[in-house]
Amino acid sequence: MPRNILILGASYGSLLATKLLMAGHNVTLVCRRKTADLINQEGTEVRIKLRDEPNHRAILSRDLPGTLDAAPPEDIDPSRYDLVGLAMQEPQYNNHTIRVLMIKIAAAKLPCLSIMNMPPLSYLKRIPALAAMDLEDAYTNAGVWDRFEPGLVSLCSPDPQAFRPPDEGANVLHVGLPTNFKAAIFADEAHNRLLRELETDIDAVRLDGQDVPVKLKVFDSLFVPLAKWSMLLTGNYRCITPQEPQSIRDAVHGDLAKSRAIYEHVDGIARRLGADPQDQVPFEKYAKAAESLLKPSSAARAVANGTPFIERVDLLVKLISHQLGTPDAEIDRTVQIVDRKLDERVIEG
Repeated sequence: MPRNILILGASYGSLLATKLLMAGHNVTLVCRRKTADLINQEGTEVRIKLRDEPNHRAILSRDLPGTLDAAPPEDIDPSRYDLVGLAMQEPQYNNHTIRVLMIKIAAAKLPCLSIMNMPPLSYLKRIPALAAMDLEDAYTNAGVWDRFEPGLVSLCSPDPQAFRPPDEGANVLHVGLPTNFKAAIFADEAHNRLLRELETDIDAVRLDGQDVPVKLKVFDSLFVPLAKWSMLLTGNYRCITPQEPQSIRDAVHGDLAKSRAIYEHVDGIARRLGADPQDQVPFEKYAKAAESLLKPSSAARAVANGTPFIERVDLLVKLISHQLGTPDAEIDRTVQIVDRKLDERVIEG
């Protein structure tokens, strides 16, 4: 039975949308009206490389069995949907029209699956060791999450690397690293059945008889998505330097011993919170993947382009580590550099 999925964010969100459309489900993307008009007219294009193929394939939404549409936030009726995907950057939820839509979604008590790097604050409330911590300063507007029941919010580690080609339309997404979305379960078993149904449907998709990368994998542990924190603190945020941004590869491989120490420290924080080592990704596997990440992270590119706000997982991890009594000088230094670069943008603006 086709499910109706609402996804906030038409850039990175179009990757998950395409996988759902391929599986026969229907998706509405929430975005600016101009982008919505483009998507409704032309559809989306997601470029992805199948295993053992040298070139990327262009997967067009209009050729897929599911139905895609797009709309600005003020035109959305949440009652039409079975599940909400949260795929915007965390600062974007502070936009007035998005905040109004989020109030409606929370009131509808819809299960929400985040594919943000920055975990919704209500998700962190599901982890006992974090529930009482003071973490609001890491968020652009922590109040966005006040109305959401923690059990209705889950987190999906956004491991696939993708970007909008700068010289193409807002409906095009290029997937550089086609890894899987790793989702934690909800509190309600009915919502978990839906999640596992989507997992199975996406897994069954074939293109010209071939398996299609980027699956949805569901895990019982709340900590599996937190494995991304080690990657973000070791690579993505260290792309932001006092000078020009560097690639993720250079951030990781410029000093491999230091990168390993940061990675393992953040893994240790997750274990202090309750993670099992099985929930985590070995440093060697991450370092190998980083060899192919030749561009700066999206956070670094955003800072270089003058944005005043980015997702602050670096600050979130710093706040947690200090409240656990396990601060790390390199993490503190990264936060200081990011703070300084963002402050520069504000002053220049």
